[in-house]
Amino acid sequence: MKKTILITGASSGFGLLLANTLHQQGFNVIGTSREPEKYVGKVSFKLLRLNIDDDHSIQSFTTELFQHTKQLDVLVNNAGYMVTGIAEETPIDLGRQQFETNFWGTVKVTNALLPYFRAQKHGQIITVSSIVGLIGPPNLSFYSASKHAVQGYFKSLRFELDQFNIKVNMVEPVWFKTNLAHNAVSAANGSITDYNTYRKKANAATQKGIDQAEAPDAVVHMITKLINAKEPKFSNPVGKMTGMILFLQSYAPKMFESSILKSVETA
Repeated sequence: MKKTILITGASSGFGLLLANTLHQQGFNVIGTSREPEKYVGKVSFKLLRLNIDDDHSIQSFTTELFQHTKQLDVLVNNAGYMVTGIAEETPIDLGRQQFETNFWGTVKVTNALLPYFRAQKHGQIITVSSIVGLIGPPNLSFYSASKHAVQGYFKSLRFELDQFNIKVNMVEPVWFKTNLAHNAVSAANGSITDYNTYRKKANAATQKGIDQAEAPDAVVHMITKLINAKEPKFSNPVGKMTGMILFLQSYAPKMFESSILKSVETA
């Protein structure tokens, strides 16, 4: 029987590309969007309404989901967004909302579906995190913190779910060409003049990373590989520079920090 795969945030970016790819490969794909009516006739897979920030929406979605399918094999947590800006200048409410979506939203959707995975004694939860969930670059403090939180949560959860034959995997991309940057919320309001010069350089460094981003196919390939793997790894960084970044952070921390500082200074 073909696997049923649920992908949150499937109306654009990684989610849309992944959903189309898996649908073409013969999987039963169900995606989510805050406004699925906008995509009627534009996608070839089932698209259901879900706002991961809204508890009522999650409850309604879960009920509707199992009206369309009695089987769920894989959950891909993909929905989220990015806040950019100097940490001290970022309003706490904006930082809190970043966590509400990227961390709490992801956790609440996962928890809503865990009873079904436990009942069937199998399943897989793949969460799209970020390389900044493993490192901490400037100008992305709250986004990085939210992704670190996601990494830590699922790192612990995987042990608790092993008894139910539920696999837990993370995917940690570097910069890729998606709508993440386009939909980013900037906190660069210039409220603290001491940061004026650094803010300009940090914004330029962030933009440089966006401009030089890789095509997203590698991320889709990685997720597809995890779905088909018998023993998928927990942590799966994706991107041409991930190996070097993580090696330097672990074994040459001073060189790693120097490279981060240099990336801002030369932007």
